[in-house]
Amino acid sequence: MGNIRSLLERVPFMGSGTEIIFVEGNSTDHTREVIEAEIRRQNRFPCRFFSQTGQGKGDAVRLGLSKAQGDILMILDADLTVSPEDLPRFYQALVEGCGSFINGVRLVYPMEKKAMRFSNLLGNKFFSLGFSWVLGQPVKDTLCGTKALWKKDYERIHKQRHYFGDFDPFGDFDLLYGAAKLNLKIVDMPVRYQERTYGTTNIDRWKHGWMLLQMLIIGAMRLRFF
Repeated sequence: MGNIRSLLERVPFMGSGTEIIFVEGNSTDHTREVIEAEIRRQNRFPCRFFSQTGQGKGDAVRLGLSKAQGDILMILDADLTVSPEDLPRFYQALVEGCGSFINGVRLVYPMEKKAMRFSNLLGNKFFSLGFSWVLGQPVKDTLCGTKALWKKDYERIHKQRHYFGDFDPFGDFDLLYGAAKLNLKIVDMPVRYQERTYGTTNIDRWKHGWMLLQMLIIGAMRLRFF
């Protein structure tokens, strides 16, 4: 809620037209009202707002991507731990043909002191090795929320989602596994990961670590052994 105005002021213009889509998960802290007020206040971009009927970030990501009208789709977490100013690099990587799926990586540049707990950092490095093997492409960070891909490719990924099943509460692996199955070139894009200035993380290192292990096994079964 506290980052909405900053986000609207900082997202750069990209391509022939830039739109911003907000997806709100039935929060109880007046986030909806703040988003609607800030959309009315600004005049930089066309903006639209949607409330989830489902649950979880994965459902929110799918809703937002399904409503987007542009040729290029991007995901940016509203906590602004990744700067909106990094988005043009994702855009350029796509339009210049460097890759078909641009995946943010938080583990290259030094992080701010409290941006990521040490145990989470170790877990991310461990899982990056496992998921790189499953995907058949080097992917250093599977849970960075910042990603970009062509809309036409997302539509192909979405059509084959049943192949992996409704297993991903984050939304990242629907996209990564789908891209790998379509043989899209996944390119890592380093971003600077910053300490959040508003709100708290919803990640539980043990609960979600177990989920990641399960998703690693699902990916291996579908992409490597079948």
